[in-house]
Amino acid sequence: MGQKTHPFGFRVGITEAHKSRWYAPKALYGELLVEDYKIRKFLDHRLNRTPPFAAVSDLQIDRTREELKIIIRTARPGLVIGPKGAEVDRLAEQLQFMTGRKVSISIMEVKNPDIEAQLIAEGVAEQLKKRASFRRIVKMRCEAAMQNGAKGVRIQVSGRLGGAEMSRTLDNRLGALPLSTLQANIDYGFAEANTTYGVIGVKVWVYKGMFTEESTQEIESNAAGARPRARGRR
Repeated sequence: MGQKTHPFGFRVGITEAHKSRWYAPKALYGELLVEDYKIRKFLDHRLNRTPPFAAVSDLQIDRTREELKIIIRTARPGLVIGPKGAEVDRLAEQLQFMTGRKVSISIMEVKNPDIEAQLIAEGVAEQLKKRASFRRIVKMRCEAAMQNGAKGVRIQVSGRLGGAEMSRTLDNRLGALPLSTLQANIDYGFAEANTTYGVIGVKVWVYKGMFTEESTQEIESNAAGARPRARGRR
């Protein structure tokens, strides 16, 4: 029996904060949970699956009594904001109509998309749909991540690779990947490529170094929605 753990879930409450931050009474909890799911699904379809393909890597949801705040991390903020902020306003209106609550949207730019696990997974999946050579794609993406500052990367693709009769798994890794170390900043992403011969799953792990108490990390984490500071080793 497998003992694998989701890298993000493993670190929640220790070095990572929840992606949805709100409290609700028991009677409301289920309704808000489903609403969160619908918001995520809607934004993923609207920004990632249809033009303008804004390369959104992460969504964070904050709720207060008055409003619903959504933080979007994207590699192409210009496409999400639109000319004079028109796209963001339209998105906010659609979400207000959908949820019946006041909505505010904040955009955060992903400075280095080449080491963002979710964006790497989406990119590999997109190229697999175009029938590119899966070995070459995986190798190139691993090398690009390492050249852009990752300390370790692993990409795993599973399914009918190259249209083969039987499904198989290709696993490519470079550098270090301390998955069991809670202080390690490991980014994880998953995407699916719907090809003519079946679904191919893509999993990506990126090791970005240890969580430290550097001021730059704190500034970035506060902007991303108050990630708790990593505990320094004594």
